[in-house]
Amino acid sequence: MKDKIAKADDEVQKIISRKRKKGDEDRKVGSDIFDKRTLETLYKLANQNYLDILNGEISTGKEANVLKGIKGDEFYAVKIYRIATSDFKKMNFYVDGDPRFKIRLNNKHQLITAWVNKEYKNLERLYKAKVNVPKPITSLNNVLILEFIGDEEGNPAKTVKYQKPKDVDKFLDDLLKETYKFINDAKLVHGDLSVYNVMNFNEKPVIIDVSQSVTSDNPIANELLKRDIGNLYNDFRKLGSQMSKEEIETAIGVEDGKLLSLKK
Repeated sequence: MKDKIAKADDEVQKIISRKRKKGDEDRKVGSDIFDKRTLETLYKLANQNYLDILNGEISTGKEANVLKGIKGDEFYAVKIYRIATSDFKKMNFYVDGDPRFKIRLNNKHQLITAWVNKEYKNLERLYKAKVNVPKPITSLNNVLILEFIGDEEGNPAKTVKYQKPKDVDKFLDDLLKETYKFINDAKLVHGDLSVYNVMNFNEKPVIIDVSQSVTSDNPIANELLKRDIGNLYNDFRKLGSQMSKEEIETAIGVEDGKLLSLKK
């Protein structure tokens, strides 16, 4: 096993250390995310022809790092969940009650794998419903590979938090159209929709970070949708939007005070 891990470590270091195509947002890849399990997973993904190069960090979150991957001439987003720092209580909250996942919730490796698989399946469902989200490519253990959202030079798009739309109300109107499809066509509720989880890509919204998103029949779906509506109203109000909370609710298909007026 030690020889296998050493080989995986050596191969991944080769992937990281090859000549980079640098973008303005490149950051150094931190070694803290490469535990034994992650090294083996990246090695497998490289062998399966998904990756040639890891090209620096795009973003760092509480539980995951997003790296820039390159395969041939294409850029990809490589999301790596850190097992050591993941919030397993939160993951339990969102996975428990989802009929798509039957796992031992006290097994950390199983829970991380289910969490990554949940994000992958949510993205598949959203992409099929034509919601503007990154296209899912593959997932394995604690690693998820996604479509890269950015320019041809490899510079990633920024979230709305760090790139305010030029026309806030027009952008919000476009985002609400995507949110309507998210809820009514994909039958999912985001659960953490805010300016931190919406990219501004050429003044069009791209919704990201859907690992916590739940199906509309989940017992906590109403609670999460209330939070999403409140976040959208408060966040875009601060950016200068004149749209009322009632207008937001109407735009995403909420009627008569019912937070889930979903098409059956």
